[in-house]
Amino acid sequence: MTAAVGTARLNDPSHPLYTPLSAQPPDEVDVVVVGAGHNGLICAAYLAQAGLQVCVLEAQDIVGGNTVTEELTLPGFLHDSCSSAHVLIQSNPLMRDDELGLLSTYGLTYVYTDPAVVLPLESGDALTVHRDLDATVDELARFSRSDADEFRAMLREWDGGLAAAHARLSGGETALDDKATKQYDDLRGRSAWDVVHTRFEHPVVRDLLLWLGFATIQDPRRPGTGALPSAITSGRLRFGWTTPVGGSGALPAALVRHLVDHGSTVVASSPVARIDTSSGRASAVELTSGARIGARRAVVSSAHLASLPGMLPFPTPPDLREARDTWRPGLSVFAVHAALRSDVTFPTQGGRVRSTAGGIGSAGGLRAQMQAFDRGEPDADDPWMLLVASTVVDPDRAPEGAGTFKILTVAPHDRSDGRSWDESGMEHGQALMDRVHERTGLPRDDVLQVIVETPTSLSARSPSNIGGSCHGGEFVSASGKVLPGWPSLATSIPGLYLTGSTAHPGGSVSGRPGRNAAQVLLGDGNGTPR
Repeated sequence: MTAAVGTARLNDPSHPLYTPLSAQPPDEVDVVVVGAGHNGLICAAYLAQAGLQVCVLEAQDIVGGNTVTEELTLPGFLHDSCSSAHVLIQSNPLMRDDELGLLSTYGLTYVYTDPAVVLPLESGDALTVHRDLDATVDELARFSRSDADEFRAMLREWDGGLAAAHARLSGGETALDDKATKQYDDLRGRSAWDVVHTRFEHPVVRDLLLWLGFATIQDPRRPGTGALPSAITSGRLRFGWTTPVGGSGALPAALVRHLVDHGSTVVASSPVARIDTSSGRASAVELTSGARIGARRAVVSSAHLASLPGMLPFPTPPDLREARDTWRPGLSVFAVHAALRSDVTFPTQGGRVRSTAGGIGSAGGLRAQMQAFDRGEPDADDPWMLLVASTVVDPDRAPEGAGTFKILTVAPHDRSDGRSWDESGMEHGQALMDRVHERTGLPRDDVLQVIVETPTSLSARSPSNIGGSCHGGEFVSASGKVLPGWPSLATSIPGLYLTGSTAHPGGSVSGRPGRNAAQVLLGDGNGTPR
């Protein structure tokens, strides 16, 4: 962060990124939360609202984990370093019912964009997804009337019971023994690739639904991803490309303001070295500085489950050993951040339009990209690419008239050709930018500055981004079943609970692991304040 942004965050209470951090942790609290990513902060805020005194400890010098906003390119250009869209969290009761008052009291504001996303096509036309079902169906009908009708039917099925089953699973609730849950389980057990190619025929419609279904960075060829095209498409139709005003870091900033208002503390630059279980329960944490913070009730860890066992002083218990040993990075991420002279626009049948979100990539291109990924090869021929221009709806993130721009895609952490990303990252980033210039017509002289975030630099950015994965990775059982998040949020160590991107239901900005962990802890009787 540059001084200008840091000053705004620290000293201006009206700024969306204002974050009142504490200089030192207290000696003892009811609950210590390890890690100030958005899930750790959400868990802490629910506990604080329940009357507990909480201390959140963050190893980095900025809170938010992968939900942060920084000046990455030029002064005055505020980029979302990792996450940008906050769509999934909108259906969480945290936002839906404003359970913590983040929207009504603590200054968090979202823009629901329309268009939701524009996919410029190779033909020079574009496919536009609106925040309106009828308008989107009409758009699809330009390519296939039968697929447009099938699209409507898919969303009718989702709203008719599948969405409720999905919400129960994401919220850690007991599944119902009903027809809708059985249908949801059947759908979820298939691959996104199979679902899309079975239901739809036109290549442009298939391209759209697989592009949308890949938004949580899970291999669409893998069984277990079959519900994603319906779930993600439904969210985009309801909420557009939900953009937090001020940047992705506005969410953790609002959570910190809530915590401070409820008598709790958040301390940055405080890496935890050890969780003390010598009394038979998680009773304290020790920082690398040697400081010790007691936990009267519990410790909640959002540390990566591949790393958590190393913070425990005795042989790893079976549940945490299984979590560590079955975790895999999944798909690693590659990003390009650019400062633009003005916002990118997209060519459509009705003329050029501005949109916060755009997409490039065909179904076949995504499959080829996954195959190349398996071989350890980056692919810039026709890859899945998310294009984000947050300044379209949040212009204060850049100097007047200018724009921020981001490309997100996937690439292998380790290249099979032996080249390092330090050497080759900008080359690959430029190849991706070339696809953007070709498909959108973005003038090359509008690009003021470009930086890349490679899988290896992403790993270095945060201890939670192991293997270049910023979505929590996945757990692969001996039978081959893949889970995006570890299912149990209570551990075999009394008083130790899990949250974060490796906890159920996994990564992305959903807030579910945070809310779920708070519910489990409070339900176990550790939430009664003294």
